[in-house]
Amino acid sequence: MANTEPLTNHEIDELPPVMTLTALLTLMFAVISGALLAAVVLPAWLPGLAASLFGAEQKAFWYLSRGSAFVAFAILWLSMALGLTITNKMARVWPGGPTAFDLHQFTSLLGLAFALFHAFILLGDQYIGYGVAQVLLPFSSDGYRPMWVGLGQVGLYLWGLVALSFYVKGVIGTQRWRFLHYFSFFVFLLALLHGITSGTDSGSLAATVLYWWAGGSLLFLTIFRLLVRARIFKPKAQTAA
Repeated sequence: MANTEPLTNHEIDELPPVMTLTALLTLMFAVISGALLAAVVLPAWLPGLAASLFGAEQKAFWYLSRGSAFVAFAILWLSMALGLTITNKMARVWPGGPTAFDLHQFTSLLGLAFALFHAFILLGDQYIGYGVAQVLLPFSSDGYRPMWVGLGQVGLYLWGLVALSFYVKGVIGTQRWRFLHYFSFFVFLLALLHGITSGTDSGSLAATVLYWWAGGSLLFLTIFRLLVRARIFKPKAQTAA
């Protein structure tokens, strides 16, 4: 019979990272290199491609950035939802506590990769005109909605801090590691504000539904977890066989 007891903090502390640090750094390098290749190198090597991308109606890089932003936001929501359910019985029943933890960590790293692509692919967009400094330094652009874009950049760095904390858990200690994980809520809030205020699709029905669903569901899961911790919802006493 399946063990329906939730994962304890001690069990979570003992679980290893879902991928090696070398694999993670390779993934991030590949994402950033791919974005730079698409934005800078390929148009220089292929004039025909450059004409189609940088013509009067060029929108390819903008579309790529917008699309990857929605994917990153959806994966961020999934990662946080998994994280909020790891320590309750739902995760132990399906897909299993350790599996849920691995999925939580993997989706966090995958979403970070899409967020990096979202940022660096803008180097190829000639309308917004971002350089490397504008991509890397929050609030450094005086062009397109610098306040809200800057908040998104801060959220990206916080996301990286939380994601990489899996690899230094043994060095900083589990208490500090858990404290860093609370920054996930700031990451989501900043990503939500960034999407609503600086996204050109924010007024569309699909974006509105996504933002309301993501925010509302995470609020529900957070409140439920707090109530469980406060023992408002007490587990039924087990009876002897």
